[in-house]
Amino acid sequence: MLETLPEFLVVWLQSFLSEDSLTMLDYLTNGKHLAWYASVQYTLIAAVFGALLAVIFGLIGAGLKRSVFFPLRAIGNVYTTMVRGIPDVLFILFFPLAFEQLVEYAIAQRQCSPTELASGSWPPCDAAQWYLSTAEYLIMACVSLGIVYGAFAANVIHGAMNAVPKGQLEAARSYGFSPAQVFWRFQVRQMWVYALPGLSNVWMLLLKATSFLSLLQIADIVLWAERLGAPNFIARVGMVHPDWRWKYYFVLFIFYILMAILSERFFAYLQRRASRGMSVVN
Repeated sequence: MLETLPEFLVVWLQSFLSEDSLTMLDYLTNGKHLAWYASVQYTLIAAVFGALLAVIFGLIGAGLKRSVFFPLRAIGNVYTTMVRGIPDVLFILFFPLAFEQLVEYAIAQRQCSPTELASGSWPPCDAAQWYLSTAEYLIMACVSLGIVYGAFAANVIHGAMNAVPKGQLEAARSYGFSPAQVFWRFQVRQMWVYALPGLSNVWMLLLKATSFLSLLQIADIVLWAERLGAPNFIARVGMVHPDWRWKYYFVLFIFYILMAILSERFFAYLQRRASRGMSVVN
């Protein structure tokens, strides 16, 4: 990497860095490390879009749990109970792989001959093979995270809606607001004040679950840390070193701690914004 820098910058670095420091700097800025730094985008994309989907699924789940129709209410209760009871890693692996094989099965029924379908191999023919890209795996990972943590968010939102003082809702009805207006303008508006502390915990759990992306063949920060930290005794692929994985994992510890600190400050800001002009009854 240093060879690509302007000569004056290399000379400037050599003026106050030792030879070992320059070697380490060159190692930390090689192509593989730059790919590791760039892979942070996968973690952030999965976290942000997974969280947005979790809020959407949470609102839907909370709405189902509050439904006056028993079948819808039962669906909401089953969703929040069943999904919360399934280990995160199992669900994150199950949904993308099951969806992938379901699509391959549908393609095989149209593209493969009866003889190939009866062969028992999978996929039955080359035409039924669906090769997923990193972007497609990332989309399915976001959906998986949204479904799993949407169940947690549904319980948080459901409890927050129940926490809105009933007297304020009755006062809104007495002023002539329709049930829909009472729900959206008063209950949902005030619900966020009570929901944000719980949703911040859901976000923290979801953020930690992004470390499972490598299980879906996504070259994220965890997978690159494993690759870069593994013992390397081939000089042409980088610095020769023993097992350094603990050092790379320590960097990931720092990364997730910083993300947690930033997240706490962001949710504190949202809490202040949502509480403006309101008196929260404890």
